[in-house]
Amino acid sequence: MIRSGGRLLADQLVVHGADLAFCVPGESYLGLLDGIHARRDRIRLISARHEAGAANMAEAAGKLTGRPGICLVTRGPGATQASVGVHTAFQDSTPLILLVGQIARGQRDREAFQEVDLPAFFAPLAKWAAEIDDAARIPEYLSRAFHVATSGRPGPVVLGLPEDMQRDAVDVPDAAPYRPARPSAAAADVEELHGLLRAARRPLVVLGGSIWSQQAADALAAFAEASDLPVACQFRRQDHVDNASPCYIGDLGLGVNPTVVERLAASDLVVLLGGRFGDVPSGAYGRLAVAHAAGGRRLVHVHASPDELNLVYEADLAIAAAAPSVVDGLVALGPIDPGGRDPAWRADARASFEAWTEPAPRRVDGVDLGHVLRTLRELLPPDAVVTNGAGNYTVWVHRYHRHRRYGTQLAPTSGAMGYGLPAALAARAVSPAAPIVAFAGDGCFMMAAPELATAVQHDLPVVAIVADNGMFGTIRMHQERSFPGRVEGTDLVNPDFAALARACGWHAARAERDAEVEGALREALAAGRPALVHLRCDPDAITPATTLAAIRERA
Repeated sequence: MIRSGGRLLADQLVVHGADLAFCVPGESYLGLLDGIHARRDRIRLISARHEAGAANMAEAAGKLTGRPGICLVTRGPGATQASVGVHTAFQDSTPLILLVGQIARGQRDREAFQEVDLPAFFAPLAKWAAEIDDAARIPEYLSRAFHVATSGRPGPVVLGLPEDMQRDAVDVPDAAPYRPARPSAAAADVEELHGLLRAARRPLVVLGGSIWSQQAADALAAFAEASDLPVACQFRRQDHVDNASPCYIGDLGLGVNPTVVERLAASDLVVLLGGRFGDVPSGAYGRLAVAHAAGGRRLVHVHASPDELNLVYEADLAIAAAAPSVVDGLVALGPIDPGGRDPAWRADARASFEAWTEPAPRRVDGVDLGHVLRTLRELLPPDAVVTNGAGNYTVWVHRYHRHRRYGTQLAPTSGAMGYGLPAALAARAVSPAAPIVAFAGDGCFMMAAPELATAVQHDLPVVAIVADNGMFGTIRMHQERSFPGRVEGTDLVNPDFAALARACGWHAARAERDAEVEGALREALAAGRPALVHLRCDPDAITPATTLAAIRERA
């Protein structure tokens, strides 16, 4: 069957099960757009208003499904603006394929209109970056892209598509559907880990990474509960275990409960299942180093990529395997008798978590975010998906919201602003039934505000909650800590977010005090269309635990 390169590209997406893609259209990939038009019965295409938004949507879809999120952008400015989503996919270990229209092959190396050397530009941001020069090799390249994006440690792949290549007519067969290569744990390694857990008096299991499922989360929780093992989650991986489980003691993120850090410091065995030793959960790489170097703790690291093992800390037991396979092995060996362990080791940490995550009433000038999270916790069902970008408002979200199911947290471990709203739209496209709530600060929201129109155009009803304190709060906090009273560049003059949302066709409300919050949230959740709640927040209330005034005074 003779097909154009553009049609062949679309056919390969269908072969590999891609039924959803996000884009900002461009003339450099009209051939691919025409191919998708021919397969529109199999591929839903959502047009975003900015390439960063499209890339973030694709990244969020990859997080939720475990399959590569698909993003299409044009050359030059389109590719560079989409790079933020590629960076997030890399740091978050999310499968993503970015397809970039490119200049014609005969125009290369002349600084043609919007020319960018895509493989060179994306080399440090992607697992693999290449260009397809020969349309007959499209099935080969797309097959490799899906395999690379999903195998080992998942991540992003970038493929450049010269515009003239998309017009070439070729006669080649489709590739076979991809099957990701997932390493499984050796039985001897699981038995050794089981033995280490039996011998430990103060064990701590830490969950992270992206290769998880509801089945693995449930199995891990059941094993931990039967073995009386405390379980923590890494930064923005709090949905890896039911937060209502008595084994869950909290997260190793920002604004972390001191009890979790104390448990990490006092443990004699740390088991990191699936995650990397990033600087946030490890406390700038300092929380484990001293005790482990002194021989006071044993360390087990389980990761799907052998390249991550012993990268930061030397493990006593390093297992190159997907975390769920290790969980399955532990379950098969049976629960561990906790009889020789102090029962307070897990119970006291759980009690601390429950106290830590109950917002205390706070007198502020405006809306108390703790009250907002307490109210939402009462209103949202267990399958609700909560998204956010970056900023100090996220400290309230991560501290007070309790995740009950896997796949209910979409938040960038890369710390990218502007992520929450695009991620929420992707979640709605993937999960048409569950409530989707996007949190954003005022600075964070304005980086994704064009996607207000995307939500209406593509009928993606979500709830956006904008915490407006008139500044880039995180940067102001650090500024006051380092240079007290010398404010520069962090003030914001904002629009009326509710009016802006209404202008785009959203339901919208504004809450200026706690008494207005519940009604606004109930209306938003019941609106049946995109809904925004604009919260006026006290700029001095910079975290749940302190104020800018206190930080300035201490500095």
